[in-house]
Amino acid sequence: MRHLRFPVAATRLGMVAEQVVRAFWPFWTSVFLILAPLMMGWQDVLPLEVIWGGAVVAVIAFVATLVWGIWRFRMPSAAEALRRVDASMPGRPIAAIADTQAIGSGDAASEAVWRAHIARMAARTKEARAVEPDLRISDRDPYGLRFIALLFFVAALLFGSFLRVGTVGDMVTRGEQNLATGPVWEGWVEAPAYTGKPSIYLNDVPAGPLRVAVGSQVTLRLYGEVGALTVTETVSGRVDDLGSAAEAQQQFTVAQSGTLSILGGRDTTWEIIAIEDAPPGVDLTGPIEVDAMGELSQPFSAVDDYGVEFGTATFNLDLSAVERQHGLTIDPDPIDPLVLDLPMPFTGDRSDFDEFLVDNLSEHPLANLPVTLTLEVIDAAEQTGTTPPEPMIMPGRRFFQPFARAVIEQRRDLMWSKANARRVNQILRAVSHRPEGLFSNETTYLRLRAIIRRLDGFAETGLTDEGQAEIVEALWDLAIQLEDGRLADARERLRRAQERLAEAMRNGASDEEIAELMQELREATNDYLRMLAEESEPSDGTDQADSGQQGQQMGMDELQALMDRIEELMQEGRMAEAQELMEQLNQMMENMRVTQGEGGDGPPSPGEQSMQDLSDTLREQEELSDDSFSDLQDQFNPSDQGQQGQQGQQGQQGQDGQEPGAQPGQQGDQGTEPSQGGQQGEGQGVGENSESGEQSGSGAGGEGDQRSLAERQRALREELQRQREGLPNLGGDAGEQARRSLERAEGAMEGAEEALRDGDLAEAIDQQAEAMDALRNGMRELGQAMAENQNAEPGQGAEQGEANGRPAPGQRDPLGREMGNTGQLGTDQELLGNGDINRRAEELLGEIRRRSAEQDRPEIERDYLRRLLDQF
Repeated sequence: MRHLRFPVAATRLGMVAEQVVRAFWPFWTSVFLILAPLMMGWQDVLPLEVIWGGAVVAVIAFVATLVWGIWRFRMPSAAEALRRVDASMPGRPIAAIADTQAIGSGDAASEAVWRAHIARMAARTKEARAVEPDLRISDRDPYGLRFIALLFFVAALLFGSFLRVGTVGDMVTRGEQNLATGPVWEGWVEAPAYTGKPSIYLNDVPAGPLRVAVGSQVTLRLYGEVGALTVTETVSGRVDDLGSAAEAQQQFTVAQSGTLSILGGRDTTWEIIAIEDAPPGVDLTGPIEVDAMGELSQPFSAVDDYGVEFGTATFNLDLSAVERQHGLTIDPDPIDPLVLDLPMPFTGDRSDFDEFLVDNLSEHPLANLPVTLTLEVIDAAEQTGTTPPEPMIMPGRRFFQPFARAVIEQRRDLMWSKANARRVNQILRAVSHRPEGLFSNETTYLRLRAIIRRLDGFAETGLTDEGQAEIVEALWDLAIQLEDGRLADARERLRRAQERLAEAMRNGASDEEIAELMQELREATNDYLRMLAEESEPSDGTDQADSGQQGQQMGMDELQALMDRIEELMQEGRMAEAQELMEQLNQMMENMRVTQGEGGDGPPSPGEQSMQDLSDTLREQEELSDDSFSDLQDQFNPSDQGQQGQQGQQGQQGQDGQEPGAQPGQQGDQGTEPSQGGQQGEGQGVGENSESGEQSGSGAGGEGDQRSLAERQRALREELQRQREGLPNLGGDAGEQARRSLERAEGAMEGAEEALRDGDLAEAIDQQAEAMDALRNGMRELGQAMAENQNAEPGQGAEQGEANGRPAPGQRDPLGREMGNTGQLGTDQELLGNGDINRRAEELLGEIRRRSAEQDRPEIERDYLRRLLDQF
């Protein structure tokens, strides 16, 4: 059967490979382990004793593994290969052909069957194929030593050379070669890594001048008889521990210019010119810029011959330039300099670059105080470069709300010195003495009272560092809430949407991502504008513009068109133009101030009347919540009653010591605080409701008072029900959301009414807060529904306003300011000249405060000045 020759031969060859692998894998593993260090040149750096010891171990391992492999190797025979091929086929056809018939040999039928069987087996042998050898030896090498040896060998192939193996023979014949060829040497000069310069192979550099960087490492190797070659040099500046000039291996660092010579055989001398590493330089390239939120941006530039490693910006208090008045008159507590890391380029060259130091330091103790700014940069050689101290005012956030500014000023004084704690406590008490008009809600007032009580707690024990940090943080949070209120959340959402869109512009985004981000920006913009409108004070309709030209209205339509254009440019890949429009949009949003629209001469529309009624209901609900809170305080502070008369001693109250419509928390809570003069004279009675005129809370939460509050709550709920049934038919999602919010407000009012009847004031206040929140949401959604309905009607908007000779209600200039009744924008007169408006406003406010504090002025004048401070 000739067709079996190739499968059997190939199978036998595979069986030979199996025997070789199983018998000789320790041999080639040891060979790889011996060759790897030789190819890497270990024999050139290790001591001679180690090399000879390793050589003995290598020879033993080589011989032992070779003998073990020869002993274990067994050449497979052709019969074994034939049996393996036969076993790989079903029925073992090759063995079947060699069989003889055991029974029925004389029977013709039986012999016919046997011949048919043999023919079938012979045909099956034609399907024989070579059997694949099994080269796996994991059972013999469970720790994978063969792979470790192979890894070392591959690494040696990549980073070494077979030629280095020959140096082993040079160790034996080095004496004869030296006699034949004479002494030889090798040398390298390796520059410091931070320079980025390559190593210099001295054998390829002719004698003469050679420029190298200071700090370069010189390595020399001398071969041949000891003393045949010597090295002399004056570049290292070494005095002690010079060693022998004929050492086989020498290494030193270039510290100065000089000469380097190798003497013996052919003398070679280089004139080394050491290049000093120049110190880095840094400079302020422009004035510092500050935005309204206190974020600073300081441009600077830095240079170095090899690159700047890092840098810092240090702000130090300039005590000589501080205006020492008010809380700054005493010596300050030690204030550590503020050190910021300068931004460095992530990629590119650091040898010459321009960057911006951007940070917000509004909460730091040095904010808004005179400081000196010093920039310092350091290179890899630890050399420094600094700028001369630059005097400036540490940038910080500007507060425009007068009460928020007063809180920030006391926060600054407390950070200036712990000794100001008593003064800060007195001023905060004085500021909160008449809280009406100062606090937008109960939370801000209670926060201030909590701060005052905390300061009282430190009056005897002294203010600790932890207590100072706690009160400083609380004052900052209070000022932020007074300044921004709910507007802060809307502004933060708008900022995040703008940042995400700007990131998409820089990185390149798909059309789907652009559409999603633009939708997020639109929603955030709408929320921000609605929140601005809610936070703004209503216009009295009397703002007249003296002169000026007709401006254009910047409304939601223009904003939507601008955002549509940004989205279109991004989809077209014109990111530069889109970024420019985005910056314009950001600038407009920062400068925009939305006020409520002016009322017309005609009767209000149904929607406007509904908004006015809901506004009145919300105000009455707030007053009712204030009275409920006052009664709740009186339950816990019954001793506050009967102290109204003491307020008359300070000239702050009327004859009965009560203020109509006083804010919650003014009653009772202040009465429990000891005054700085040692009296308890700040308490006053609970306020009266200006609408109904009935006394609430005077009985410290008696049963009759609870019924009175519950009746007022029932009347408000019935009034809201009437208003909800009389809402105009406004379609769209906004109209439906408005109805749902008002329905939720009505349900909360009903819960508050039941709680008041049961005497549960805490639950009643929670329900009233939910009702007020639902009322505000309903008014916001109703306003949006009215705006959508007005935009859908033809003939409305600017044309209607222009037809009757006055601007349409709500029309504003591009900066978001309300237009006057004459349709003119602004005035041609420079009321304050070219001076700083904000600075002038601060001067006027400071003068009013100074005069209101002078006790020798008439009481009527001081009362007028206090009312000015309350308003502005």
